[in-house]
Amino acid sequence: MLKLSKLTDYAVVALVRLGQQDDVMTSPALSQATSIPEPTVAKVLKILAAHDLVVSLRGARGGYRLARPLNDISVARVITAVDGPISLTACVDGGGCDARVLCGVCGQWDAVNDAIRGALSSITLADMQGHNRQQPGARECHGARGQDTSGGHETSVAGSAAAV
Repeated sequence: MLKLSKLTDYAVVALVRLGQQDDVMTSPALSQATSIPEPTVAKVLKILAAHDLVVSLRGARGGYRLARPLNDISVARVITAVDGPISLTACVDGGGCDARVLCGVCGQWDAVNDAIRGALSSITLADMQGHNRQQPGARECHGARGQDTSGGHETSVAGSAAAV
């Protein structure tokens, strides 16, 4: 099973929430609005700022805002910013592999990886915003984030750089 890392999940949630704001938002306010622990929000925002996904504004009215609209930020870009390149296996895109001689499928994962990367590149955070509403009968997914022990949301499309 492929999973997104918790930090990537939190980054998507934080970015979507920032996209719903007309003004800047502080790290504590974003933590309260998303139920993500404040130290984690601060860590995620620092990563996102380093990858030009959010802008940090200093001063009494400082905080964070999106660097670009939600429809200009792909899920793939967020995953890459937080977890690094999207790679299903160690040998994708010419990476090293300990079993290269015995493997038999070396290099064949590239097509699968490219398809996943393409799919994730075509989904924007604006698309994700429309999907975060609770459906009848669906389990709660963003409440009590500080107590999440599942390791992230299951997905059939992507995972962290270590898992993907």
